[in-house]
Amino acid sequence: MAKPAKKLVIVTEKILLKKIAKIIDEAGATGYTVVDTGGKGSRNVRSTGQPSVSDTQANIKFEVLTPDRDMAENIADQVAIKFFLDYAGIAYICDAEVLYGHSFCGPDGC
Repeated sequence: MAKPAKKLVIVTEKILLKKIAKIIDEAGATGYTVVDTGGKGSRNVRSTGQPSVSDTQANIKFEVLTPDRDMAENIADQVAIKFFLDYAGIAYICDAEVLYGHSFCGPDGC
């Protein structure tokens, strides 16, 4: 049986990785996934996977499963307020269903 959840996705600049990870941890999320990403948005084109002297221009994408919308919105609000005026970024929330995940569903499973 699946357990309902919310998936918070944050795409932003790699330089913010540790700061955003701290916000997620302090909000009580059980974990997150981070991947290098690239794309085009209002602040121009960003790429990833190319050799570079500096990694400061790369983007990352966080995916965070939360048990409810309140936690997801709390994390998104903190990130947006602290960083999105000065750094490129977007945050959005999707409905999700966790099928397997010991740390999310508990010892009895989903």
